[in-house]
Amino acid sequence: MADEPTTPRASGGGVPARRPVKPTTKPAAGTPTAGKPTAGKPATGKPAAGKPAGAKPAGGVAKAATAKPVATKPAASGRQVAARTSAEPEPRFRSRMPQANAFAEFVAPAAGFGVTLANFFRKTVTEEYPTEKVPPKPRFHGRHQLNRYADGLEKCIGCELCAWACPADAIYVEADDNTPEAQFSPGERYGRVYQINYLRCILCGLCVEACPTRALTMTNDFELAGPTRAGLIWEKQDLLAPLRDGMLTSPHPMVEGTTDTDYYRGAVTASTPEQEAWVAEHRPDDPSLPANVAAGMPAAPRGATALAQADITARATRQGTR
Repeated sequence: MADEPTTPRASGGGVPARRPVKPTTKPAAGTPTAGKPTAGKPATGKPAAGKPAGAKPAGGVAKAATAKPVATKPAASGRQVAARTSAEPEPRFRSRMPQANAFAEFVAPAAGFGVTLANFFRKTVTEEYPTEKVPPKPRFHGRHQLNRYADGLEKCIGCELCAWACPADAIYVEADDNTPEAQFSPGERYGRVYQINYLRCILCGLCVEACPTRALTMTNDFELAGPTRAGLIWEKQDLLAPLRDGMLTSPHPMVEGTTDTDYYRGAVTASTPEQEAWVAEHRPDDPSLPANVAAGMPAAPRGATALAQADITARATRQGTR
């Protein structure tokens, strides 16, 4: 063939011997040469000048080089650290927590039921409710209560923070402005409408934490039940705390010369004669007036829902008593 050079003829004549053309460039290190696959050893040849190290040899297509571990290099501590190639699998996670032995695994069920097994032979304690009512703990979260100041004004200012803090959306508040003729609380505003839906309430106490004036607290009353859904929506008159001695039913003016800050700090300790005169002038039949209390006038009734709940509780107690 024209493209294959031949060796000069020998003096004795004959057909000249043909040989393949050697590649002009040497393969890169680690690349097997054409016709002679390497047995796992990388080639040690160097690339020719001006040619890339990965040039393909002319004698054929090179096979893919197999990944081999990189030679170990001395680490900073003097230990030999072998480099890991991508062909090696990732090391599996190993927990550093102590593993339980066979004996611990065998007695694990008994340890889990230890409390149950310990109470098998104890005396059974049964609370005879409602015949015997066990009082709850002092910090028990029960029914809510709207508190008053010492002169009878309401602590609620209608800020609606309790409604915003309620995770169950069980509180509904509508605020209104105080006027000289209708002063329900110290300051500018008061809660005109206040409702708590005990069908939604989870008694978490977040509303108490959100109240800035300590107007809303939780009592130890846990007997909340009723035959109707409407009977579990408590209004403002159902939640207001009962009047104590020295208190007047709101609305009435604030103590003379005081501000809402004085009320918040506890500077007001009782109602004044001026407040009693104002109530006697505008509501002479108010049962909270000292003259009417002395005459034996019954106190103002609570809200309709609170009265219905008290009646339900009383009838259930009588029915449950043996």
